[in-house]
Amino acid sequence: MEISDELLCLFSADVRETDGSYVIEVPKREIDTGTIDPGETYRVALITRAIENESGGELEESGPETEEGPQPPVEPGEMRYVEIEDIGKQGDGIARVERGYVIIVPGGEIDERVKIEITEVKSNFAVGEIVDEDI
Repeated sequence: MEISDELLCLFSADVRETDGSYVIEVPKREIDTGTIDPGETYRVALITRAIENESGGELEESGPETEEGPQPPVEPGEMRYVEIEDIGKQGDGIARVERGYVIIVPGGEIDERVKIEITEVKSNFAVGEIVDEDI
C-alpha cells in the first residue's frame, strides 16, 4: 500500500454511532504532539479493520516490517527535502515524513524548506543535517 507524504498521523480507533452520526475519536497524544489541531478540518482515510494477534492484542498495519517491527521510512545517508513544521524542546527543527515519522533537524527554522542528509536513524525518529537551505 502506498502511503501519502501528506499523512500527518496514523492511529487505530473504533467507529461508534452517536445520535445518528458516526464518531472516530482522535487520541490526545496526536493533539499534544502538535500533529493536528482541534477545530481544524482534516481528510480522513479508513484503511482496514484492525487485525488481532493470537493473544487477542491488536496489530497495526503500518509499513515495512521485520521481526523487530515496523521499519523507519528513512535510511542513514539518504537525502530528503523537508519542511520544518515545529521547534523541539532543545531548539531543533522538527520535520515529519511518511506515517508522521519525525526527523530532528538542528538549526532548522519553522516554515523553512531544506535539503537534509539523514545522519542517524532510530525506531521512532531520525536526525538530519542541513545540506542546502532555502529550497
